[in-house]
Amino acid sequence: MIYTVTFNPAIDYVLHLTAPLAVGEINRTSDEACQFGGKGINVSGVLRELGCESIALGFTAGETGAWLERGLQLSGLKTRFIRLPDGMTRINVKVKGAKETEINGSGPNITPEAMQALWDNLEELGEGDILVLAGSIPSSMPQDVYQQILARLDGRGIRFVVDATRDLLVKVLPYHPFLIKPNNHELGEIFGKELNRDEEITQAARKLQQRGARNVLVSMAGDGTPKGKVVNSVGAGDSMVAGFIAGYLQSGSYSYALRLGTACGSATAFSLGLAERRDIDALLKTIE
Repeated sequence: MIYTVTFNPAIDYVLHLTAPLAVGEINRTSDEACQFGGKGINVSGVLRELGCESIALGFTAGETGAWLERGLQLSGLKTRFIRLPDGMTRINVKVKGAKETEINGSGPNITPEAMQALWDNLEELGEGDILVLAGSIPSSMPQDVYQQILARLDGRGIRFVVDATRDLLVKVLPYHPFLIKPNNHELGEIFGKELNRDEEITQAARKLQQRGARNVLVSMAGDGTPKGKVVNSVGAGDSMVAGFIAGYLQSGSYSYALRLGTACGSATAFSLGLAERRDIDALLKTIE
């Protein structure tokens, strides 16, 4: 089974403006939508499109959390969220104008009791399972929690997938994760320099392999997509992760996994929401 963990899920309130965002002025929308998200949840959503079952784990709180859970279940996702006693699942505002602007909420505090409940869920994982850890860590939690999870579950035959930044990512390398996914800018931050050329990016990724990662998948934003118009950056990297996992499970081929991951990430980048199967299949035919 594939399990995804989203420590800080969100409802994304997406606003499309009729004109460039004017700070300090009244702005009018041409369209608006609410999307249920968070990086692990996005991975689960695209896995569903690809015919791979997963269980989404994480924390929710308040009426917004109840709404998110209902929405995900209605969309066909299996979830096992832990309800927090206080606070509310965050709402992130995504403004689509001449440029994309984001205002992200902080989310609720995660209590020690809630974290113990998550540990209890993770204890069920074993040989052959895949665990996807994706996204930021709320300030109420220890910032080495990804490392703690891999250390605790190490040796059980679980394939770990980690999509995180800087220390969150680097600290899991000794546990030989199956896949890590920095983007090109995050990769440069790890090594303290800007990576501009493909050769530099490849060299940095290989260094992370030498430090323990089995596979390093580097997303490149618009530079990594096939020909098309990029209209959305939210969830593209998560979609790439889902495609890589599904592609490898279906074929056992890293080459095919990379192709499907690229198709999924691009399909999301070319859409207003997460990638849909028909768009993924169409793009996959164009990727060598």
